[in-house]
Amino acid sequence: MSTTTTGQLSCLSAHELAALVRTKQASPVEIVEDVLARIAALEPGLNAFVALDAQGARTAAHKAEAAVMRGDTLGPLHGVPVTIKDVQAVAGLPTRRGSRLSDTTPAIDDAPAVARLRAAGAVILGKTATTEQGWTAVSENPLTGATHNPWKQGYTAGGSSSGAAALAAAGCGPLHLGTDGAGSVRLPAHFCGVVGFKPTFGTVPYVPVPNNGALSHIGPIARDAADAELMLEVMAGAHPADHTTLPGGFRRDPAGPDLTGLRIAYSPDLGHARVDPEIAVSVEAAARVFEGLGASVDYATPAWGPLGPELIRALWGPPLLPYCPADTTAEAAMDPGFVACLRETGQASWRDLHAAQSRRHAYAGTVGRWFAEGWDLLITPSASVAAFPHGRQMPDHWPAHPWDWLVWAEFSYPFNLSHCPAVSVPCALTSDGLPIGLQIVGPRLSDPLVMRAARAFLTARPFSTPP
Repeated sequence: MSTTTTGQLSCLSAHELAALVRTKQASPVEIVEDVLARIAALEPGLNAFVALDAQGARTAAHKAEAAVMRGDTLGPLHGVPVTIKDVQAVAGLPTRRGSRLSDTTPAIDDAPAVARLRAAGAVILGKTATTEQGWTAVSENPLTGATHNPWKQGYTAGGSSSGAAALAAAGCGPLHLGTDGAGSVRLPAHFCGVVGFKPTFGTVPYVPVPNNGALSHIGPIARDAADAELMLEVMAGAHPADHTTLPGGFRRDPAGPDLTGLRIAYSPDLGHARVDPEIAVSVEAAARVFEGLGASVDYATPAWGPLGPELIRALWGPPLLPYCPADTTAEAAMDPGFVACLRETGQASWRDLHAAQSRRHAYAGTVGRWFAEGWDLLITPSASVAAFPHGRQMPDHWPAHPWDWLVWAEFSYPFNLSHCPAVSVPCALTSDGLPIGLQIVGPRLSDPLVMRAARAFLTARPFSTPP
């Protein structure tokens, strides 16, 4: 098999790598070795992996190379490296969920999304860091410590898909599986300057199905919108082990960057959210790019926006209680913020929880009608703040609180509550050189349109990850 220049493969897109493999210009072995070399150079500083399975990746790469040489039919991700957030099972590796209290027994089988990636030819590199049980969106956990932002050491990479976003931004492979219960794909994408897509709920099978009120989604994190679409195409579709999955899968909209005729709402604060001025200015300027692409963009203040904070705080803590042992002595092994969250929010009565779920269902219906009555897409900031130092749940210039990171994530969780597709794309840098994300949201099942708009924006406003 002919070769291409090593030292460059790790930063190529999934589309580029798959094409190189199909045309025998690069082998899966070369690609994996190149990515592993970059990880070895950067990972001690990033601290993004829970389990780097270098030997398993090498074995899979040699098998993938043999398949190419035999002339086998190749899948769309043949030879392409992928990482898996450590809340989804990978055969042969434990699922630790960022917790010292988790089971160390290796999984017997891959989770369905992982199995689909493997069947498409992807090479699994290992499992990436997450916050403890996915409870927060800052990149620290008691099991492996802090994952660092590739743009600035000592700063959060976001969460809970912390390692996935950090590795994507650092050029350690093109595709990374994340999960999102209140922003955990989009928020780290915002902090790290990459693409994070939360599809419509049920698009990708999530097994075991979380008992958290249908908040959690699986989605791709990548440097390239087209790569995120490719990964989603592979993972999407109904599965018998997840009764919430939708038929039909995901198919990329082939249309180009002309968005003529689209009606886009721009909301700088959803009618209630505090936003740092530098974020607000940058996202508003970026929103106007869509006018140059042919869409109409108008300010909007959705009436449902201010209803979100009470809902998410009523629903966030109680589903996490099963991960906390009844023996309070175990709290010493847990993230103190997680403990504080459970103490404050986890003691709601069944009456309170059912009442909140009823309000949540009404909220989702209101969001759906709002789109149907006048808007194709909604643009907001992805988050209210840029990356900040480790050791806290919010920046120093925000009011201190022992756990409530949700105050700067008021733009993300509404679309977990309503099951709408939403993507964060990088749009600017702060004066300190930290990424800012713009969020594009659509009504349920409008995933191809949301990603078409993301592609169009990044074509008009390309963004480079850190060197």
